[in-house]
Amino acid sequence: MTMDFTDRVTRVEPSATLAISALSKELTADGIDVIDLSVGEPDFPTPENISQAAKDAMDAGHTGYASAKGVPELQEAVAEKLQADGLEHGPENVIVTPGAKQALYEIVHSLVQEGDEVVLLDPAWVSYEAMVKMAGGSLSRVDLSPYDFQLEPGLDDLAEAVSDETELLIVNSPSNPTGAVYTDAALEGVRDLAVEHDVTVISDEIYKEITYGVEPTSLGTFEGMADRTITVNGFSKAYSMTGWRLGYFAGPEDLIEQAGKLHSHSVSSAVNFVQHAGIEALENTDDAVEEMVEAFEQRRDLVVDLLAEEGVDVAVPEGAFYMMLPVDEDDQAWCEGALEDAHVAAVPGSAFGTPGYARISYAASEERLREGIERLAEEGYL
Repeated sequence: MTMDFTDRVTRVEPSATLAISALSKELTADGIDVIDLSVGEPDFPTPENISQAAKDAMDAGHTGYASAKGVPELQEAVAEKLQADGLEHGPENVIVTPGAKQALYEIVHSLVQEGDEVVLLDPAWVSYEAMVKMAGGSLSRVDLSPYDFQLEPGLDDLAEAVSDETELLIVNSPSNPTGAVYTDAALEGVRDLAVEHDVTVISDEIYKEITYGVEPTSLGTFEGMADRTITVNGFSKAYSMTGWRLGYFAGPEDLIEQAGKLHSHSVSSAVNFVQHAGIEALENTDDAVEEMVEAFEQRRDLVVDLLAEEGVDVAVPEGAFYMMLPVDEDDQAWCEGALEDAHVAAVPGSAFGTPGYARISYAASEERLREGIERLAEEGYL
């Protein structure tokens, strides 16, 4: 039997990050010591108080269906966090999802129709493109690599990309894969274009709590952006809860109403007891998050110094736990070779829309980071 598959699935490629990670796991299963710098996952355990909160919630019977848009207590806790960040969202403007990826999927599929234009800032997280393609949208991409991956205030390339035909602009700060944190001046430029051309903006803030010496500003706090910005965040990165699958988005009432339909008819709700763990994460883990961020900053500095010793300069990330390593023009071949020869896994920059680079994650121990850079140097990949 031959199956006919829909255009919306055949026009997208599998996730490059997961593909590299899968190959790395295969080599590991064969007994090869692979240093995996490809995965976007903190190497810290979930804080014990969060795990205990989940256990307590299960023991208390929170194992049935939850309210579709979220456990009310978690919606309230999320709203309080957003308000502390300067956003004017109440709990009724929040939908809790099984991961921030699901939040993004629901937003894109609620707003983008066949042929609608979506603007991405490259390098851009790999799944943005796939989501837009599955929704039938078209992509207009703005290359930030000439500017050390920063969004420059008044950038002409962005002004040329955003027009009255633009339906959606996606902004991710701190950025995956670059670690760039966009300045207020740059975000004001985004605001000006969004207001001028009546464009809706997704502000993906999943790494907002992981920054080094800078304070990122939520895009929705700028004048004129409250009713056209949808803020996305989650628990995977800041609280080392990747496998828990818990995220959320907040936005205008009409978006919440429409996206809520897609949410209720697809995932129904996020897991009940996991949401109770999310409440604990928001309310009682500041110290654990601070310790993790301090460790990431030390690792970032270590990798930058090690690369400098090899004569490799990189744009120093101000947030998240990634950096873009300049490599050969054929970055796919570079990553495959680095994995086969040096047994170090990285993700091709072309997967993020920026060939000639590889994304490496420093969510690994200092010992493994040192060894990874040494292996790349010894095998001629630096």
